[in-house]
Amino acid sequence: MFSKSKINEPGPNAEQAKPATPAAPAPAAPKQSEFKASAPKAKPPASILSADLHVTGNMKTTGDIQVEGTVEGDIRAHLLTIGESATIKGGVVAEDVVINGRIVGRVRGLKVRLTSTARVEGDIIHKTIAIESGAHFEGSVQRQDDPLEAKAKAGAAPQAISKSAPAKPVEAAKG
Repeated sequence: MFSKSKINEPGPNAEQAKPATPAAPAPAAPKQSEFKASAPKAKPPASILSADLHVTGNMKTTGDIQVEGTVEGDIRAHLLTIGESATIKGGVVAEDVVINGRIVGRVRGLKVRLTSTARVEGDIIHKTIAIESGAHFEGSVQRQDDPLEAKAKAGAAPQAISKSAPAKPVEAAKG
């Protein structure tokens, strides 16, 4: 082993040599929870399904989706935008649904908007709805406080439209 005197004695190049010191311990890496509290995550951009894309199957995300192509299946998202050239054959569930294209199936959303180019064949279950002049809609409309809840709770009445109490069909003005 080295003696203490040899390690700490200045040598001929004492000014150039640095004394041997133990390395400082590396700072502890911050925990993930510390990052969440100080820096919120940036919202990712919407996923875009282009007009030349044909999807067969269900899609589910907590983010936003913009569909310009064709989807045969159900879609669940935070914000769902259906482009003018898009066709959806299946159910859609989203907090916000903006329909510019065609949907054949049930629509569930807190806020549902049918623009003048929308073509919807199916029921709409919503908290708030807007139907622009020129939109085509065939189906029924039902208002619910929580339209995103797809399954009824045990012992509760079903939330879907039933034959015993059907919602009145509404047809928007045809342009």
